[in-house]
Amino acid sequence: MSERIQRADPSSSPLTAWKGWDWERWAPRTLMARASLIIVVPMLLVQVISTYIFYDNHWDTMSRRMAASLAGDVAGIAVFIKDFPGDPNLAWLKDTAKRTLMMDVTFDPGATLQAPVSNPSVVTDESDISNDLLKEALWEALKRPFQVDLATFRVDKQISIHVQLDNGVLHVLAPRRRLFSSTTYVFVIWMVGSSLLLFGVATVFLRNQVKAVRRLARAADEFGKGRDVPDFPAEGAFEVRQAARAFNIMRGRITRQIAQRTDMLSGVSHDLRTPLTRMKLQLEMMGRDVTPEDIAALKDDAADMERMLDAYLTFARGDGNEEAIAVNIAELLETVVSRFRRDGAAISLHLGVVPTSIPLRPIAFERCVNNLVGNAVRYAKTVEISAGAHGRMLEIHVDDDGPGIPPENREDVFRPFTRLETSRNPKTGGVGLGLTIALDIVRSLGGEIALGDSPKGGLRATIRIPL
Repeated sequence: MSERIQRADPSSSPLTAWKGWDWERWAPRTLMARASLIIVVPMLLVQVISTYIFYDNHWDTMSRRMAASLAGDVAGIAVFIKDFPGDPNLAWLKDTAKRTLMMDVTFDPGATLQAPVSNPSVVTDESDISNDLLKEALWEALKRPFQVDLATFRVDKQISIHVQLDNGVLHVLAPRRRLFSSTTYVFVIWMVGSSLLLFGVATVFLRNQVKAVRRLARAADEFGKGRDVPDFPAEGAFEVRQAARAFNIMRGRITRQIAQRTDMLSGVSHDLRTPLTRMKLQLEMMGRDVTPEDIAALKDDAADMERMLDAYLTFARGDGNEEAIAVNIAELLETVVSRFRRDGAAISLHLGVVPTSIPLRPIAFERCVNNLVGNAVRYAKTVEISAGAHGRMLEIHVDDDGPGIPPENREDVFRPFTRLETSRNPKTGGVGLGLTIALDIVRSLGGEIALGDSPKGGLRATIRIPL
């Protein structure tokens, strides 16, 4: 008979389950919390292990020795009473036990051990011990009935022991420190106190380290939004200083690259506008052999070339030299709307709760809004602009009632020189850089542009920038 060997499913192994655990879902989000967790977890493990070892070894051994010591003293007193009867000897025993053993001793001659209501248990054999260290030690030392009453322990912090002797009952009252040590409380206080002290020192240290990382993140965010950022000071841990130096080097390279590109584009713009100017002058000076229609056509061509050149240079330049200043969004949108209304556009503006001051590059951002509104006005009859702050984001919606853009083409319109109108006639659709320039400007501010369906039936263009 052949045996069937079944292989274990790898997907059900503990290692696979461990790897599949979603740590990011349960782990703290901030670096400070994660670093603190790295410190706290080992500290707790060390404390748990230390506590277990303390109670399993030291505490158990110490408790057994203290119980045996107390039981030995009680047994010695019982033997003394048996071997040296008489009131003078009993008085001497009481005084000596009080001074040297810290125990109060009384003896009732001829009495019988009776269990009180508060503690009815009396040990008469080993079956009554029930894993009690003191009872176990007393039985080993006495081998006769006895009773341990803890009622006085709860009130006076003392242990009452009653032993049945041959000629009466021995009563011993011992202080709690004969059986219990304060080492436990000292250990717990020392462990908790030292842990809190270490955690406090670690928290202060981590806060200083994380503070440098947060400053670096804010500087990178500000620089990514096109705002002026001074050199970041290299401080903190070695890795943080290394990242700060790399950020400063990167910032310098990008700034120099932008400056070089701007200078180059200025030179190109000057060189290209010179022949255009000469063409215009030659058109004005042409003789009578050229018809007015030919001159008008050449002038239109020169104007189109100038308009396309301006669009190309605007896209390539990116307004990198403009400084970010505090801008009133409401006033900027009202300026844009007024300009289009003067040109006869049916456009309305609805303002919600908007900040009165946002650091932006005003010329660039106004160009962005102009491009979006201009596209809407070109293809729609009515346009509606609305703006409002939602959480930590500013949202500006441009809605129109035009034909809209199919969803599958909405990402393509942001590509340079892309036009859904394929005639390439500048009079019907520009050169295909308006939305690209708008997206580049918004992204330089850390925001995004999204196209969707408008409640008016056409297209909705949404600008989102962080506040």
